[in-house]
Amino acid sequence: MAKVINGKSLPNMPWQDRPEGCDEPVWRYSENPILSYKDIKGANSLFNSSVVPYGDEYRGVFRCDRRDFLPLLHTGKSKDGLHWEINDEPIKFENTIEGVPYEYGYDPRVCEIDGRYYIIWCTGTKNWDPTIGMAYTDDFEKFYHMENAFLPYNRNGVLFPRKINDKYVMFSRPSDPGHGTPGNGSIYYSESPDMTYWGKHRLVMEPAGGWQRYKVGGGPTPIETDEGWLMIYHGVRGTCNGLCYYAGAAILDRDDPTKVLYRTKYYILNPREIYETAGDVPNVVFPVSALCDADTGRIAIYYGAADTVVGLAFTTVDELIKYTKENSL
Repeated sequence: MAKVINGKSLPNMPWQDRPEGCDEPVWRYSENPILSYKDIKGANSLFNSSVVPYGDEYRGVFRCDRRDFLPLLHTGKSKDGLHWEINDEPIKFENTIEGVPYEYGYDPRVCEIDGRYYIIWCTGTKNWDPTIGMAYTDDFEKFYHMENAFLPYNRNGVLFPRKINDKYVMFSRPSDPGHGTPGNGSIYYSESPDMTYWGKHRLVMEPAGGWQRYKVGGGPTPIETDEGWLMIYHGVRGTCNGLCYYAGAAILDRDDPTKVLYRTKYYILNPREIYETAGDVPNVVFPVSALCDADTGRIAIYYGAADTVVGLAFTTVDELIKYTKENSL
């Protein structure tokens, strides 16, 4: 079994065995979706949210689009990662930073580094100039706003869970104000000595053919293994009926994650079920966070479905590494 590095034992994480007859590397939770607008007061939709272990429970930061479609960030807690209590009131920061307004937030990722939880999300002003916002919390009760990581336009900020070569590392996807043009949405590497000043930007991964021809972007916090960083990401395909979002996987060098060792030619999860193909934005699976049990290698992937609900899928470190190596571009 591939070894999970710096991982946690999560004996109570959500899990279902692979269904009989399933030959795919990732399989869905039979009770999907696990979260919807019904789980938060005044919501139009609840999706693209991030979950992390917290003590012997779980905490999360959730994207809620209100009925006026303003996206805001809310916290939630759970004992089992399946049944959630979502706070009806959005996050309010304990501080303000002059010149860095917080008007809205969406598609949050949460990453623990040395006992502190960093929240990375797509932020902007009323002009809807998207970039990457940041905050931190130690207890999911009080949240402290940080400087934005980059200039507009940028999305899909994903922090690595430890320093690499004594620097914090983030992946992002520079973009235009909208959804870009085919082939122009790539994943980039950036590093920082202090979580404020980011530089040494390097191209990591460009769009490829098929399900990832239009653009690619980061997903959950990468999982460190003795085979390399296991990264789940999303890819986008353009069709005559709009954009379709899929999930794929890659293995990156542990000491230099700009080096892509393997990358899936085929998707690992596609919009197929009705809650993935029908909603505010049809035909979307958007992986945002993943729980990984270091003892067994089990992985639970939380993903947004059709920009409307939260779904859950399962795999293992061994399964995903094997599939990625055997089906690499």
